[in-house]
Amino acid sequence: MTAHMDDALAATSSLYGRSFLKELDFTGAEWLSLLDLAAALKTERRELGVGQPARLRGQCIALIFEKTSTRTRCSFEVAAAEQGAATTYLDSQGSQIGHKESIADTARVLGRLYSGIEYRGFGQERVEELARHAGVPVFNGLTNEWHPTQMLADQLTMREHGDKPLDQLKLAYIGDARSNVGNSVLVSSAMVGMDAVLVAPVGLQPASAIVEAAQTRARETGASFAVTDDPDAVAGADFVYTDIWVSMGEDAGLYADRVRLLSPYRVDASLLARTGNPNVKVLHDLPALHNLDTKMARRIAELTGVGEFEISDEVFEANAGVIFDQAENRMHTIKAVLVASLSAR
Repeated sequence: MTAHMDDALAATSSLYGRSFLKELDFTGAEWLSLLDLAAALKTERRELGVGQPARLRGQCIALIFEKTSTRTRCSFEVAAAEQGAATTYLDSQGSQIGHKESIADTARVLGRLYSGIEYRGFGQERVEELARHAGVPVFNGLTNEWHPTQMLADQLTMREHGDKPLDQLKLAYIGDARSNVGNSVLVSSAMVGMDAVLVAPVGLQPASAIVEAAQTRARETGASFAVTDDPDAVAGADFVYTDIWVSMGEDAGLYADRVRLLSPYRVDASLLARTGNPNVKVLHDLPALHNLDTKMARRIAELTGVGEFEISDEVFEANAGVIFDQAENRMHTIKAVLVASLSAR
């Protein structure tokens, strides 16, 4: 083990045995220590491959997915396997949670069988209740309110592709900013001292409580942020970040109104030109409706008559290297969360 890995592991010692539920549960230093550990684990994987240490050997992790996923599920499964842990996948039909058994009772059962529990689903209160009763660390893979594992991946990607430290970058998030991603972008940016602007129609902006939480963290770190409906606010951005306009499970009846509201916020060449930065890079947490190759995109196009959504195909493909690094980094950062929380050292 390198001295760099020793240092990265030691810096996360305060996270051992803790759940990973939302960004606000951590100090800025703890958050940054997870980014450092993820970078070290990524380097270790590249250099050692199958020979990397199995720090979670003999442990088992339950993966509860009330909402489906590609990146979150695969990232948890690969991260756990590479560190020697086994996983059990439980989808909405694979357990009794919320059906015949309460969340609290499910937590008390699984906590006796598993070393940790991942949850991806609906309200934040569900993952918080799991954590209160499980007796083992619980990891938030996504709730309606927060998406913390995504934020670690995003910030690791900005470290890798940015030409400045995080606290010298400007991030512009544009689109539906009332979402879990919008909430998490605002708060996590403030935590690391990164300037951020959220650009969204007035009806799709974060709740006041989220803005107040970000203000508190920004005062601690010196970050600045703004929430606005003016697309010109992307000026000076180093990274522009967007997300799908229609979230999973939303009614098709919302499509037309959502596309009408958000079409002025599409990330295309003209939007990027407003940054004034010829080297601006684009982030997207995927899946992306950048063409009509999916059933959802074709269905929305049929209902609205609009053939382009949150990001143009031209911009998506020009930034594919960054975007798919961002997707890969879900695994490295989730591995860091698991190792920090479950690996005794």
